[in-house]
Amino acid sequence: MQGGGHGRHGHGRRGRGNRACFLDEPAPSSRCFPFSCAIAGTRLRRGDPSPEAMDAGDESPRASGCGLFRRRRARSTSSIPSLESPGAAAERMAPDAGMPRRGKGSDDATSIVPVPVPLPVVKARAGPAAVQMPRRTPEAVRALPAPTTAAAVGKGIVAELDGMLYDRQRVAANGGGNLLRASSGNVMLYGNLGNLRGNPKNPPSQNLLDYLPKTAKEAKADAITSPTPAQEQELCRALSTRRDPEELKEMGNEEYKKGRFAEALAMYDRAIVMDPGKASYYANKAAALTGLGRLFDAVAQCKEAIRIDPAYHRAHHRLASLYLRLGEAGKAVHHFKQSRNEASPWDKSRAQALQSHVSQSNEARRIKDYLTLLKGSESAASSGADSSPQVFALRAEALLKLQRHDEADSIMSSAPRFGIDESTKFFGATANSYFLMIRAQVDMAAGRFEEAVAAAQKAAQLDPGNRETATVARRARAVASARARGNDLFRASKFAEACVAYGEGLNHDSQNAALLFNRAACRSKLGHYEKAVEDCNAALAVRPSYGKARRRRADCNAQLERWEASVKDYELLVQENLEDDQLAKALSEAQAMLKKKQDEL
Repeated sequence: MQGGGHGRHGHGRRGRGNRACFLDEPAPSSRCFPFSCAIAGTRLRRGDPSPEAMDAGDESPRASGCGLFRRRRARSTSSIPSLESPGAAAERMAPDAGMPRRGKGSDDATSIVPVPVPLPVVKARAGPAAVQMPRRTPEAVRALPAPTTAAAVGKGIVAELDGMLYDRQRVAANGGGNLLRASSGNVMLYGNLGNLRGNPKNPPSQNLLDYLPKTAKEAKADAITSPTPAQEQELCRALSTRRDPEELKEMGNEEYKKGRFAEALAMYDRAIVMDPGKASYYANKAAALTGLGRLFDAVAQCKEAIRIDPAYHRAHHRLASLYLRLGEAGKAVHHFKQSRNEASPWDKSRAQALQSHVSQSNEARRIKDYLTLLKGSESAASSGADSSPQVFALRAEALLKLQRHDEADSIMSSAPRFGIDESTKFFGATANSYFLMIRAQVDMAAGRFEEAVAAAQKAAQLDPGNRETATVARRARAVASARARGNDLFRASKFAEACVAYGEGLNHDSQNAALLFNRAACRSKLGHYEKAVEDCNAALAVRPSYGKARRRRADCNAQLERWEASVKDYELLVQENLEDDQLAKALSEAQAMLKKKQDEL
């Protein structure tokens, strides 16, 4: 423990700022454990007011520790003059024959009794109100029941600590504050250690999971039930008292089976700290990281396990499975072979099938056979590459070229969101540049022009020598500029000029649904309903779910008295927007006009 206050052993000084409390130090050779001093010092920490904040009428005594060390005044009281005479001080320091003494080797936390002699009375300084602690008489102390926990008969540091906790709980029942329990063998977090009076405005969190990341399922939909306080206390105790790394590993395995990947990760990390040369701990940590969606980190842990034990077949199998998910077919095949009996024939066949599908897809892309590209990339995903950015990009590109923009957007939305830097480091600059280029095209087709420009420019930076990437970046900037210019003109009611601006953007991307819809809006304002319907038809051909284009087409058909087509579009829109009263009214009017027209015939 750090800080000084009891001579050279350093117990009981006020610290500064947040610190960690180390409880795994060896007990000193003296018959006084450091925790015995801490018990006495705790009476000041848990509620006795500091000298600066004592009320004038407060006569609560302070314990002086175990009595084996010289009494020192805290630094905070160095400027306060003594108000008692030397004779009174000698009388106060003299032992009381009627007071019980702590026996040799006793673990009873209640055997340290404050001397019932008043301390100097000091006027309170300006500041928060002092906390008044109830005075405990010797008779009341002797009347306290003995602890019923295992600490009452325990030995060593843990017994001392449990005795301290028991004594603290007894005082808390009389108005004391809160205390986080710590146990030997670990560093426990104290939010305001060193600030004896604490921070009442911002009390530290006492929830262990506040210091751990959420699991992947919790981050998505809080599907995993939060642990109970008893479970949190058990995890805290496990991390602080378990000295056997194998036991920690087994506990981590149990947490993993329950889907509590962050807690399992904490167990494995602790086991690695205690025994960093055990390959199985790294392999298990990789499994927990995989559950959290941190696949790159999991790969690194598997590699570390194999470095420690190159013949660790299970680590090879786990690494091969990760490579399979990430679309690295060649590496997956290699490590499945290295895993020997850990890999089933089905594992090896999947890796080989993925290798074949990826090769087929790349060849189809080269010859611009997009139907074959779509089929090959879908087969690659079915072979296990469910987290491969490249496989997702191949599928999205095929759908874009086949004018199925909605499906391409859906595919890219479900692609893994790895960081650009870590993805580039893992897959390489060329592969990540291709993924970003396809993302830029999908964003542009969906009308997300700013995102498209940013992704295209990053792709061009990663692979500056690639002409295709440079072309996509240049086109994205041109389309985004044309759209921004057209929007400004439309807001200024300059519909003819806005129509021209949108047309310039369509010269760079003729199937852009957002630009087609915007031009249709300009043409409908100009009364060119027929051309507006044509633009809406083109937009809906690539994006069937584009509701704005469908509504614009329904309005234009109504203006052209094409009631049957108008009613058809309005009916679809009402089904998707049941609470839109304007759509319901438009549908009713169109149906009435259609019925009138049919009656006239």
